[in-house]
Amino acid sequence: MIFLAVASDGSLFTWGANDFGQLGDGTETSRKLPKKVKFLQNEFVISVSCGAHCTAAIAEPRENDGTISSRRLWVWGQNQGSNCPRVFWGAFSPNTIIRQVSCGAVHVVALSEDGLLQAWGYNEYGQLGRGVTCEGLQKARIINAYAKFLDEAPELVKITQVSCGEYHSAAISEDGEVYTWGLGSMGQLGHYSLQSEDKELIPRRVVALNGIFVKNVASGGVHTCALTSKGGLYVWGGGQSGQLGLGPQNGIFSCVTGDSGTMFRNMPVLVLPFGVKQVACGHSHTLICTQDGRIHGWGYNSYGQAANQKCTYAWYPSPVDWCLGEVKKLAAGGGHSAVLTDACSLKELCEFQIADCVTPFNASMIADVAYRTGSDALVRLCERLRERLPDGGVCDC
Repeated sequence: MIFLAVASDGSLFTWGANDFGQLGDGTETSRKLPKKVKFLQNEFVISVSCGAHCTAAIAEPRENDGTISSRRLWVWGQNQGSNCPRVFWGAFSPNTIIRQVSCGAVHVVALSEDGLLQAWGYNEYGQLGRGVTCEGLQKARIINAYAKFLDEAPELVKITQVSCGEYHSAAISEDGEVYTWGLGSMGQLGHYSLQSEDKELIPRRVVALNGIFVKNVASGGVHTCALTSKGGLYVWGGGQSGQLGLGPQNGIFSCVTGDSGTMFRNMPVLVLPFGVKQVACGHSHTLICTQDGRIHGWGYNSYGQAANQKCTYAWYPSPVDWCLGEVKKLAAGGGHSAVLTDACSLKELCEFQIADCVTPFNASMIADVAYRTGSDALVRLCERLRERLPDGGVCDC
């Protein structure tokens, strides 16, 4: 497990597992505390993405005389040629402006400002979108064939956003249409049927979302989410851990293959019709932020990554009430979640400090003060902790 954080000054901090050099410090030594990536000290990091054992970042030079691309791609870790960050152009021409990068388990996809995608890594499930599967590490190549209609020849499509799942990928065109490719054995591609056994070898349009303008797509291990321009959330794929938010396996929202007992949804279904502002997919859980600033999560929850309540699976959207300040960004990993907030007032900073000190035994007293000062998030946190006491939060100590 690896953690990445971009500071406001453009510095990148990394910590966690480092067995393949994915921390970018030139070593393969894991660490528990954040440390600045010194090899990028002359770069202003804009965004980052991490796969199973590799990392990619988009950064611009802190000093630029105009001869260097303003947004370059840096890669490191497993199959990236170095355990130190290095500039990577791949199939793009030098000085191409990079808009976004996304890492899957063993593949990476980068998006240029011109709307082109290039993909590299392993392609055993067609996740590179080349029309074939192949063994071994594959060099970067531009994806130039998108199947908008199955009865017509594939064409080039301008892409605005991309997201890699474990062994599948999803992208949005400039027209707000969703294209998916790669492994689809759990329904994560959103197609009624697949063209190559359990895979799609080139990007194929999700026709079930026809006429719906999608502005953001997020891919998990075996599920995918699409956020519409009206704030609606569609989900599809594997739901055995509750990551679809449709409830436990039943005859309405699931499709059982043989006698495996596996739940999946191979066609997009509307979970929330409006009010969703952001979405993030972990391996087996999902997080959203609503227009009113509240966070909800669902899916695998053994480590508390998806919901407040103590449960292995959160089958339906459940509130996450421990965040203070305005939510700026969500991130979800394998067994953890992270939220970036904009807590900049003195009151909010004090709330952060107090939140670290709340226990089930002092929660009642702190909740009373928090309620009178209008600290709603702190009140909700205290209420959750008080529920852990058998007498409902009353403590004589």
